[in-house]
Amino acid sequence: MNKTHSFCETLLTQPNPLKRLGWKPFFQQQLTLDDYEDTLFARVIAHHRSGYVVISEQGELHLPIHTSLPSMTVGDWVILNQNQQFLRLLDRRSLFSRKAAGSKAELQLIAANVDTVFVVCSLNHDFNLSRIERYLALANDAEVEPVIVLTKADLCDDADELKTQVQKLDPLLMVETVNGLDESSVAKLISWCGQGQTIAFIGSSGVGKSTLVNTLLGEQEQVTSGIREDDSKGRHTTTSRSIHLLPSGGILMDTPGMRELQLADCESGVSETFADVEALAQGCRFSDCQHHTEPGCAVQNAINDGSLEMRRLTNYQKLLREQAHNGSTLAQQRAQNKQFGKMVRNVVGEKYKRQHHY
Repeated sequence: MNKTHSFCETLLTQPNPLKRLGWKPFFQQQLTLDDYEDTLFARVIAHHRSGYVVISEQGELHLPIHTSLPSMTVGDWVILNQNQQFLRLLDRRSLFSRKAAGSKAELQLIAANVDTVFVVCSLNHDFNLSRIERYLALANDAEVEPVIVLTKADLCDDADELKTQVQKLDPLLMVETVNGLDESSVAKLISWCGQGQTIAFIGSSGVGKSTLVNTLLGEQEQVTSGIREDDSKGRHTTTSRSIHLLPSGGILMDTPGMRELQLADCESGVSETFADVEALAQGCRFSDCQHHTEPGCAVQNAINDGSLEMRRLTNYQKLLREQAHNGSTLAQQRAQNKQFGKMVRNVVGEKYKRQHHY
């Protein structure tokens, strides 16, 4: 509890706490005159099994889980009444979600209202272009600016070559190589961490996210004063989510290492990430070309002349299949839940009629 109080006390010493916490005109524009009457605006900074921790200009409070509450996540903005009761969830600027780990057909919210996402990948055995493309599809679908952060540059002899490989995925993609332990090296990331900007980290476990957090914060011990969330999901893995106030004015949202990141209902994100492949496909002779052995396939021609990697086409098709499968699984699960709920209501209704027939 001391950790959250420490965060809250730090925030409330700022001249404009809401702006410091990421309040923007986008949220202001959603308000009516009534919304200013005896209300509080608060941001969700942690999500526990029992409820949500939110911070407003009056301090920190806990919103217990209740059936009347919408599904929310870290980063959401809400309106509360003076009794600190939930009134409304504001529309999101961005939302990260994924198919929940394991076999459950559920959509798991990851983070909301993120401005920039640092996609962290280390320049060692973890380096994987296909995984970076997967994260890019997630970021593009969430409509959040991605920045690829290649860590452990000091331990890699061919860092520039690997950075070039990443840059080839998209000439406009922002790519930075850093040594997470070196403040001057990490300083190149500060330009995305300005006043009220919300930054999130995604990447596999062990790629150096925590080290980057420590260095951006400037003090090793501060990383442990963030808000920690015990969140046993999927295979009973204990993970944590935390929010930190950066000296540069930004809000740093540290998300768990995503061991089983699956795309769902993410076709637009995949399309944007592989815009080059889709542009080539427009030149195929057949509109339903599968880019295998069909005559007049512009995609295969690009692979043959070396302008497109076979790996990239394979990953594009894999991610399209994955998001379509998971999306249909989620839709099927929602339909089944709706049908089951209808059946329960009918059974309860019939039972009520029989009991009160006489």
